[in-house]
Amino acid sequence: MTDPFSLLLWLTFAFLSGALPLSVWVTKLAAGRDPRAVGDHNPGATNALKAGGKWVGLLALLLDVSKAAAPVGLAYQIYSIRGSAMAAIAFAPMLGHAYSPFLRFKGGKALATALGVWIGLTWWDVPLVALTGITIWFLLLKNSGWAVLLTLAGMAVYLSIFRPEPLFFWVLGLQTVLLLWKHRLDFAIHNS
Repeated sequence: MTDPFSLLLWLTFAFLSGALPLSVWVTKLAAGRDPRAVGDHNPGATNALKAGGKWVGLLALLLDVSKAAAPVGLAYQIYSIRGSAMAAIAFAPMLGHAYSPFLRFKGGKALATALGVWIGLTWWDVPLVALTGITIWFLLLKNSGWAVLLTLAGMAVYLSIFRPEPLFFWVLGLQTVLLLWKHRLDFAIHNS
């Protein structure tokens, strides 16, 4: 059990870690461009790739994953925080990335930070399922919204069979709400 003050510190740390606009900073430093000026105008790794090339995009991706994996891994693996407190801590970096106070509460779609959360919680197996799913579904559908939805469904099946821990379902549920909200425009049907 985590006392309220400690929980508040963990939540603040995890939120602010996730809120750091590392993709923006690294792209501006390495390529002299703002990733929010290209693509869908979100401050994430995909637009860092478009604005700065593959190495800038890869660095931005690794940083966005790490800024979630670090606080979640510390809380879960090192300090053994569990239950609803851990679910909140795991959600905080994603929320920080999606609504960064450093970017006037605008942010990215939180996919890389979602991956970082699962690395912090499970090391490799759930992240591997997620990466495989998102890659396959995006290649087949070419629509990130549907790829995210189907990947989340696949993760739910995997967790049900191999990792049926209530905490993981809480985390997946919170992630699902945020990721589907941030990808909601990808579900819209565009008429030409």
